[in-house]
Amino acid sequence: MMEKGLVEVYYGTGKGKTTASIGLGIRALGNNYKVIMVQFLKNTDTSECRMLKKFRATI
Repeated sequence: MMEKGLVEVYYGTGKGKTTASIGLGIRALGNNYKVIMVQFLKNTDTSECRMLKKFRATI
């Protein structure tokens, strides 16, 4: 039987979407949830992407 999951979608103009979604993902991981994050980027050289790469290397 498949487990039910949650989908969070952040969109729109302005700032804060990436930061909010990463924060929620980290909280979910801390509570032993599985997290899959998909992001459509024009540029991958963002501070959030650099931090996630460092974070991934430590897990």
